[in-house]
Amino acid sequence: MDRPQEFDILEMPFEGLCAYWLSVKKIMDTRKGRLIIDEEIAHTEEPFILYLLETAFSSLGRDMVRRLVRVKRDIQLEDYERKIDLMRLAVYAIASGENPRVTLVRMDSKFASPLMSERRAFDMATAMFDAIRPKGVDLDALLSVDHKLKEDRLLVKLLFYVMYARRESKQSLERFMPHLGSHFFAEGISLAIDNFEADFLAHHMEDIRDRTIVETGRKMDMALEMALAIREKLPYDDVFRIGRAYMS
Repeated sequence: MDRPQEFDILEMPFEGLCAYWLSVKKIMDTRKGRLIIDEEIAHTEEPFILYLLETAFSSLGRDMVRRLVRVKRDIQLEDYERKIDLMRLAVYAIASGENPRVTLVRMDSKFASPLMSERRAFDMATAMFDAIRPKGVDLDALLSVDHKLKEDRLLVKLLFYVMYARRESKQSLERFMPHLGSHFFAEGISLAIDNFEADFLAHHMEDIRDRTIVETGRKMDMALEMALAIREKLPYDDVFRIGRAYMS
């Protein structure tokens, strides 16, 4: 089955996610079996969709599936929100010229305990200054920022950007724009380069963060209900009707 090249529930539109489950339904009806589910489990990396495939089509009862998937949903959304908030704090720091040590303290407050010592965080972020210098280095791999990174790697990369802007000026970040990865972070950096006020940026990105999390939660709910409808072998039109309920 053809799946989206970048299957990312945070950025995938409702229509794309609905089309994915409708294609699962269509192929299951044609091939008469769960082989398609096993194939999807083997090839899916998106964490929520993978867990949903594994759980919704298991021997667990419907109510248990619903409870477990909603727990997974809440954990995943909390993770996304925290990572986006780290990006927001970095953009604020860049726009305001904040001391990177203060920024690190702000970032650490998003966790029950610091991900690493201050010294290690700054040593790793400082090492990136040398890592980006050689010709031919893969800047996409080194500089890309997104919500799929592990939290410690994300923190170090963001701290590097804050330090770089502090040393070289925020306008110097223009050269990194093609390599930023996250649309959320790239928009924030672009506005900071254009000298938007730091407090305005913090509130603007907070609003975007909140809307993104709410919409992602709705997409997860839609995916759950469509998966359960497929599991119960409802007709294709009814599965589609469920998906349409979540779209404006």
